[in-house]
Amino acid sequence: MDRVRSTVDNMIKSVQYSRFTLQRDEEAERHVEIKLSDDDDANEHAEGVHTNGSPSFRPAPRTGFSGKRLLCILALALLLFFILGYFVGNLTAKKAEAEPASCSNEVAQTGTAVEQEKQKEDQDNDEEMPHEEAALSWNDISRLLDDKLTGPAFDARLKTFDVPSRLAGGEGDVQLAQKISDQFKAMGLDSWVDVHYVQLQKPDSTRPNVVTFGADVFKPDGYLAYSATGKVQGKLVYAAYGRPEDLDAVTNANVAVKGSVLLLRAGKLTFAEQVANAEARGAVAVLIYPDAEDFDYHAATALYGHVHLGSGDPYTPGFPSFNHTQFPPTRSSALPGIPAQTVSLNVAKTLKERIGGPNQMGGVEDISVEVNNVLVNTEIHNVFGVIKGFIDPDQYVVMGAQRDAWGKGYARAAVGSSSLMELANAFQDLVEKDGVRPRRSLVFASWSAGEYGNVGATEFLEGYLSSIDRKLVTYISLDGMVMGHSGFIASASPLLYSLLEDTMKQVKSPLDTGTVYDLAKKDKWEANVLRPMSIDDPAYPFLALAGIPSISFHFITPTVEAYTYYGTSMDSVDHLDYITAHKTGEVAARASQLAGRMALRLVHNHLLSLDVGMYRKVLAKAVNLLYARVKKLVQSGELKGVDPKWLSSAFGSFMRAMASLNTAIMNTDMTEERGLRRVNDKLMSVERNLLSPYVSPVETPFRHLLVGRGKHTLAALAETTDPQELHTQLALATWNLKMCANAVVSDIWENNNQV
Repeated sequence: MDRVRSTVDNMIKSVQYSRFTLQRDEEAERHVEIKLSDDDDANEHAEGVHTNGSPSFRPAPRTGFSGKRLLCILALALLLFFILGYFVGNLTAKKAEAEPASCSNEVAQTGTAVEQEKQKEDQDNDEEMPHEEAALSWNDISRLLDDKLTGPAFDARLKTFDVPSRLAGGEGDVQLAQKISDQFKAMGLDSWVDVHYVQLQKPDSTRPNVVTFGADVFKPDGYLAYSATGKVQGKLVYAAYGRPEDLDAVTNANVAVKGSVLLLRAGKLTFAEQVANAEARGAVAVLIYPDAEDFDYHAATALYGHVHLGSGDPYTPGFPSFNHTQFPPTRSSALPGIPAQTVSLNVAKTLKERIGGPNQMGGVEDISVEVNNVLVNTEIHNVFGVIKGFIDPDQYVVMGAQRDAWGKGYARAAVGSSSLMELANAFQDLVEKDGVRPRRSLVFASWSAGEYGNVGATEFLEGYLSSIDRKLVTYISLDGMVMGHSGFIASASPLLYSLLEDTMKQVKSPLDTGTVYDLAKKDKWEANVLRPMSIDDPAYPFLALAGIPSISFHFITPTVEAYTYYGTSMDSVDHLDYITAHKTGEVAARASQLAGRMALRLVHNHLLSLDVGMYRKVLAKAVNLLYARVKKLVQSGELKGVDPKWLSSAFGSFMRAMASLNTAIMNTDMTEERGLRRVNDKLMSVERNLLSPYVSPVETPFRHLLVGRGKHTLAALAETTDPQELHTQLALATWNLKMCANAVVSDIWENNNQV
């Protein structure tokens, strides 16, 4: 019946004509437009020709049939189709009943063929299209990372990096560089090597350094790189650690520092700071030894180090030491102008006995110091491996470790290098095997010539500073992470304080009781954990020279915050195992989990884990000290033409800018990429804009207003005695803060100097 009705309908509709137009819509897809004609349409068609070329049908020409006759014809036609439909339906039904199996089998076979073809197409599509991975939560990813960083894995890795010699530029160092490069490539990382040609100062094999005191002649085994050379003579004076208060004590005892040779105990300060302090007071040379109260050494143990109060190659200040680079005839202003030499505890005992005993300052008998070190042009290799990000690959977090050392350098270099490789392998596994897709890139860096003052890392910064200060999100140092196992300290940019605190709460303590945060006594974690970043810290040039948020941290023995065997032949597996209670591998794993989780946060989160609010306390403390001094000098009349409100206004601008940035963060849609990138760029600009633009990177490389070194810093201004110098530097420092505020608030056309 349905077929009959359809046939009748078609016959009735055939009285009219239809027009079918094939055309393209805006998306260039073909479709059929069906329109019933009307009288106007009919008039447009003459003799069956359609004006636009589309198919057309004209109505049948009128005949002489009357209405009744037409009605009869239609009735007969309807009856005829009804009878035909009836017979066709019956025949079909009977055939179906007679041959049910055959029909079913045919349908089944056809269906199977279709399904097989569809399965084949689906399989082909599966091969072409990647499977969508199930989303992993932060807890899932971090647990996966922790599971890949284990004590046994570190025990095995540490053995491969425990080598007899790794002196910068030497055969052992070069072999390690090649080994690391090969392993990066074997992991599937993109790897490359930067080659630098640097000036390293080393002892002269034909003319040893000599200390002569009366009839006693000493030829020390150790030395201090970048000492001034030559032979000098003066009264021997003992001045404890060479701190300003120690030198004041000597002067107050009516013993002259000027023109003397100072005998100093190692510790409290870096070698470079000790020599700089001595030179500033007029001393002509410095001898440094390890006192038995501070170091558990053999009496003949030699000390090694450097006295450049800076970082990088001091003969290419501000310039990268690539081959064929054109260098101006200059040298670092932070090089000392007096000879400096280390001596053993045995030699120091003899010298102190000659001046009257262990607590005597001396200043009676002359001593001569001769330093004959030579500069050696040395080729060093920095090795890199990268895991590229999937959304913002041009932003990256760098994790780095020093590869060289004076001796075996187990804690100094072997642990850091092992951690670097284990972290690289773990993160690559997360991407390749677990389907983790980091938003930003991760760079793993193995530095050379770290013992000479972070030479390799600094040359890298100088070579690429024009780009990395806007792309390098954070630097995480892996050097010296294991110096004990029952305590914890860290040095970092305030932008990373919150990230550090949160991560400490997530990583288990090496003591297997609680977390790393528990080692910090929780309620006073900042006071117990945070330390000022030393100029010798491998993270320091990234922070103070390049303006990149940086961090270094260390598991320690609470009573001794320093690993006393650095720079000696005693930095070995036996001594580090003793200090860690034979848990070096386990502590290294915990330290790597901490570093890895921080890096994971920084490359994983949509919003960068940089907390601008943490700068409030740090900046407020520095500003308050300077404000009090300026106000006092203004009130006394010593400082004229200066209003201390300048400083408070600049501080207020900075605080309002940080609050404005926090508001912008809260109002940012985390799914809108352009807005998110804009906010992240502003977060990254905070540290960079705290670098003073008013000092030369050649003369004053550590330009950071808060943690840098030089007369431009807020700390130096608070101690300046020259009113004119204070006036000038105060004006520059206040505008430095204003510029940092302006940079993070808004676009220039919206700013109007309102902060």
